[in-house]
Amino acid sequence: MSDFYHDGSRTLQDRFDTRRLADRIEQRLVTNRIGDEDKAFIESRDMFFLATSDADNQPSCSYKGGAPGFVRVVDPGTLAFPTYDGNGMFLSMGNVARNCRVGMLFIDFVQPKRLRVSGEASLQLDDPLLTAYPEAQLVVRVAVTRVFPNCPRYIHKFALVERSSFVPHAGCATPVPGWKRSDWAKDVLPGNDPARGR
Repeated sequence: MSDFYHDGSRTLQDRFDTRRLADRIEQRLVTNRIGDEDKAFIESRDMFFLATSDADNQPSCSYKGGAPGFVRVVDPGTLAFPTYDGNGMFLSMGNVARNCRVGMLFIDFVQPKRLRVSGEASLQLDDPLLTAYPEAQLVVRVAVTRVFPNCPRYIHKFALVERSSFVPHAGCATPVPGWKRSDWAKDVLPGNDPARGR
Protein backbone atom coordinates (compact mmCIF):
# COMPACT_ATOMS: atom_id res chain seq x y z
CA MET A 1 0.00 0.00 0.00
CA SER A 2 1.45 3.35 -1.08
CA ASP A 3 1.88 6.13 1.46
CA PHE A 4 2.73 8.51 -1.36
CA TYR A 5 -0.87 8.87 -2.53
CA HIS A 6 -3.89 9.65 -0.39
CA ASP A 7 -7.60 9.05 -1.00
CA GLY A 8 -7.98 12.30 -2.93
CA SER A 9 -5.23 11.28 -5.37
CA ARG A 10 -6.53 7.73 -5.65
CA THR A 11 -10.09 8.85 -6.40
CA LEU A 12 -8.90 10.98 -9.31
CA GLN A 13 -6.47 8.33 -10.52
CA ASP A 14 -9.35 5.85 -10.66
CA ARG A 15 -11.63 8.38 -12.34
CA PHE A 16 -9.09 8.96 -15.14
CA ASP A 17 -7.61 5.43 -15.15
CA THR A 18 -4.11 6.55 -14.15
CA ARG A 19 -3.59 4.46 -11.00
CA ARG A 20 -1.27 2.00 -12.76
CA LEU A 21 0.76 4.84 -14.26
CA ALA A 22 0.92 6.65 -10.92
CA ASP A 23 2.12 3.50 -9.18
CA ARG A 24 4.81 2.96 -11.82
CA ILE A 25 6.02 6.54 -11.45
CA GLU A 26 6.24 6.11 -7.69
CA GLN A 27 8.14 2.82 -8.08
CA ARG A 28 10.56 4.09 -10.73
CA LEU A 29 11.10 7.80 -10.01
CA VAL A 30 10.32 8.69 -6.40
CA THR A 31 13.18 8.38 -3.93
CA ASN A 32 14.23 9.81 -0.60
CA ARG A 33 17.80 10.54 -1.65
CA ILE A 34 19.39 13.10 -3.95
CA GLY A 35 21.45 11.39 -6.62
CA ASP A 36 24.39 12.87 -8.50
CA GLU A 37 22.30 14.07 -11.46
CA ASP A 38 19.74 15.75 -9.20
CA LYS A 39 22.54 17.29 -7.12
CA ALA A 40 24.08 18.85 -10.23
CA PHE A 41 20.68 20.16 -11.32
CA ILE A 42 19.78 21.66 -7.92
CA GLU A 43 23.16 23.30 -7.49
CA SER A 44 22.99 24.86 -10.96
CA ARG A 45 19.72 26.68 -10.21
CA ASP A 46 19.53 30.34 -9.26
CA MET A 47 15.94 30.13 -7.99
CA PHE A 48 13.27 27.80 -6.71
CA PHE A 49 9.74 27.95 -5.33
CA LEU A 50 9.18 27.12 -1.67
CA ALA A 51 5.84 25.84 -0.38
CA THR A 52 5.12 26.08 3.34
CA SER A 53 2.07 26.10 5.57
CA ASP A 54 1.41 27.60 8.95
CA ALA A 55 0.22 25.97 12.17
CA ASP A 56 -3.39 26.14 10.87
CA ASN A 57 -2.40 24.56 7.53
CA GLN A 58 -2.84 27.82 5.61
CA PRO A 59 -0.54 27.40 2.60
CA SER A 60 1.97 29.84 1.20
CA CYS A 61 4.33 29.70 -1.76
CA SER A 62 7.34 31.94 -2.21
CA TYR A 63 10.09 32.54 -4.74
CA LYS A 64 13.64 32.15 -3.47
CA GLY A 65 16.49 33.47 -5.59
CA GLY A 66 20.25 33.74 -5.30
CA ALA A 67 23.43 33.14 -7.19
CA PRO A 68 23.66 29.79 -9.00
CA GLY A 69 24.50 27.18 -6.38
CA PHE A 70 22.94 29.02 -3.45
CA VAL A 71 21.03 25.82 -2.69
CA ARG A 72 23.58 23.23 -1.65
CA VAL A 73 23.27 19.49 -1.43
CA VAL A 74 25.05 18.87 1.86
CA ASP A 75 24.63 15.12 1.53
CA PRO A 76 22.16 12.84 -0.29
CA GLY A 77 19.53 13.46 2.39
CA THR A 78 20.07 17.15 3.16
CA LEU A 79 19.71 20.48 1.35
CA ALA A 80 20.72 23.88 2.67
CA PHE A 81 19.93 27.40 1.50
CA PRO A 82 20.27 30.91 2.94
CA THR A 83 17.62 33.43 3.86
CA TYR A 84 18.54 36.97 2.89
CA ASP A 85 17.09 40.32 3.94
CA GLY A 86 13.50 40.60 2.78
CA ASN A 87 10.47 42.63 3.75
CA GLY A 88 10.65 41.59 7.40
CA MET A 89 7.40 39.62 7.35
CA PHE A 90 9.13 36.22 7.65
CA LEU A 91 6.07 34.43 6.31
CA SER A 92 7.86 31.38 4.91
CA MET A 93 10.43 31.15 7.69
CA GLY A 94 7.75 31.74 10.31
CA ASN A 95 5.79 28.89 8.78
CA VAL A 96 8.86 26.64 8.94
CA ALA A 97 9.22 27.53 12.63
CA ARG A 98 5.66 26.24 13.21
CA ASN A 99 5.33 23.50 10.60
CA CYS A 100 8.57 22.00 9.33
CA ARG A 101 7.12 20.31 6.23
CA VAL A 102 8.12 22.02 3.01
CA GLY A 103 7.97 21.50 -0.73
CA MET A 104 10.61 22.81 -3.14
CA LEU A 105 10.23 23.11 -6.90
CA PHE A 106 13.32 23.58 -9.07
CA ILE A 107 12.78 24.52 -12.72
CA ASP A 108 15.00 24.98 -15.76
CA PHE A 109 13.14 27.31 -18.11
CA VAL A 110 15.74 27.11 -20.91
CA GLN A 111 16.05 23.34 -21.27
CA PRO A 112 12.71 22.40 -19.73
CA LYS A 113 13.15 20.32 -16.62
CA ARG A 114 11.67 20.35 -13.14
CA LEU A 115 12.37 18.54 -9.92
CA ARG A 116 10.27 18.34 -6.75
CA VAL A 117 11.79 17.94 -3.31
CA SER A 118 9.77 17.44 -0.12
CA GLY A 119 11.22 17.43 3.34
CA GLU A 120 11.34 18.72 6.88
CA ALA A 121 13.04 22.08 7.30
CA SER A 122 14.78 23.61 10.27
CA LEU A 123 16.08 27.14 10.82
CA GLN A 124 19.77 27.35 11.69
CA LEU A 125 20.88 30.68 13.19
CA ASP A 126 24.48 29.54 13.75
CA ASP A 127 24.92 27.04 10.91
CA PRO A 128 28.55 26.48 9.79
CA LEU A 129 27.45 27.38 6.24
CA LEU A 130 26.30 30.85 7.31
CA THR A 131 29.72 32.35 6.59
CA ALA A 132 29.59 30.96 3.04
CA TYR A 133 26.58 33.17 2.27
CA PRO A 134 27.38 36.91 2.46
CA GLU A 135 24.63 38.87 4.25
CA ALA A 136 22.54 35.75 5.00
CA GLN A 137 20.35 36.01 8.08
CA LEU A 138 20.15 32.28 8.65
CA VAL A 139 20.47 28.95 6.89
CA VAL A 140 17.58 26.59 6.28
CA ARG A 141 18.39 22.88 6.31
CA VAL A 142 15.95 20.48 4.70
CA ALA A 143 15.96 16.79 5.63
CA VAL A 144 14.75 15.26 2.37
CA THR A 145 11.80 12.88 2.45
CA ARG A 146 10.98 12.70 -1.29
CA VAL A 147 12.67 13.63 -4.55
CA PHE A 148 11.12 13.14 -7.96
CA PRO A 149 11.09 14.70 -11.42
CA ASN A 150 7.97 16.11 -13.04
CA CYS A 151 7.03 16.03 -16.70
CA PRO A 152 8.45 19.23 -18.24
CA ARG A 153 6.12 19.51 -21.23
CA TYR A 154 4.09 22.47 -19.95
CA ILE A 155 7.12 24.54 -18.92
CA HIS A 156 7.23 27.71 -21.01
CA LYS A 157 10.70 28.54 -22.30
CA PHE A 158 12.25 31.71 -20.92
CA ALA A 159 15.70 33.19 -21.31
CA LEU A 160 17.60 34.85 -18.48
CA VAL A 161 17.87 38.57 -19.18
CA GLU A 162 19.70 39.62 -16.05
CA ARG A 163 20.25 38.28 -12.54
CA SER A 164 19.10 40.47 -9.69
CA SER A 165 21.66 43.03 -8.51
CA PHE A 166 20.26 42.60 -5.00
CA VAL A 167 21.68 39.09 -4.52
CA PRO A 168 24.52 39.53 -2.00
CA HIS A 169 28.08 38.81 -3.14
CA ALA A 170 31.29 38.87 -1.10
CA GLY A 171 33.25 42.09 -1.49
CA CYS A 172 30.42 43.92 -3.24
CA ALA A 173 28.00 46.42 -1.72
CA THR A 174 24.40 45.28 -2.06
CA PRO A 175 22.10 48.08 -3.28
CA VAL A 176 19.25 49.30 -1.12
CA PRO A 177 15.80 48.55 -2.57
CA GLY A 178 13.75 51.64 -3.35
CA TRP A 179 10.82 50.61 -1.17
CA LYS A 180 12.99 50.92 1.94
CA ARG A 181 13.30 54.66 1.23
CA SER A 182 9.52 55.09 1.03
CA ASP A 183 7.81 57.24 3.66
CA TRP A 184 5.70 54.30 4.79
CA ALA A 185 8.76 52.12 5.49
CA LYS A 186 11.85 54.14 6.38
CA ASP A 187 10.90 54.93 9.98
CA VAL A 188 10.15 51.30 10.90
CA LEU A 189 13.21 49.57 9.43
CA PRO A 190 15.26 47.40 11.81
CA GLY A 191 17.94 49.29 13.74
CA ASN A 192 20.77 47.57 11.88
CA ASP A 193 19.28 47.92 8.37
CA PRO A 194 21.82 49.46 5.97
CA ALA A 195 19.03 51.59 4.48
CA ARG A 196 18.53 53.55 7.74
CA GLY A 197 21.48 55.82 7.13
CA ARG A 198 20.72 56.47 3.47
